[in-house]
Parts: sequence; C-alpha cells; structure tokens
Amino acid sequence: MIRHAFAAVCIVSLFAFSGCGNTTADRAISGGGIGAGAGALGGWALGSPIEGALIGGAVGAGAGALTGPDQINLGKPIWR
Repeated sequence: MIRHAFAAVCIVSLFAFSGCGNTTADRAISGGGIGAGAGALGGWALGSPIEGALIGGAVGAGAGALTGPDQINLGKPIWR
C-alpha cells in the first residue's frame, strides 16, 4: 500500500514540476530530468526503477514541451 501511495506522489510531482524555462527546449529538458527522477523513484517503489525512469523521462519531456510558460512556470532553469 505504501509503495502505491509513494508512486502516486511521484507521478503527481512529475506533472507539477514539468516545466522550467521559457523556451520549448528548456521546458522539455527540465521536464525530462524531473520526470526521470520521479519515475525512477516511483519505479523503485514498484520494483522496476529503470523502466520508471524511462517512462517518467519521456512523459516529463513531453509535458514540458507541450505546456507553455503561461500554464506552468517554475522560473529560470538552473543551467541559464
């Protein structure tokens, strides 16, 4: 039960933190990184961290690329 709750929290955080930056590339990179981390944690809780990281990274990059800075804006990316 705790593993499923932890995975759900990781998935929600993936969407909540999917986009830093103003350009599509910045948002895709930050979303992919955050998604991979959250996916790895969620996958670890369910027994497959590598698959979780791959899926989370892909979903995070997609969410970051498909949202605009007016929808989700976490500020300036750390690499800029």
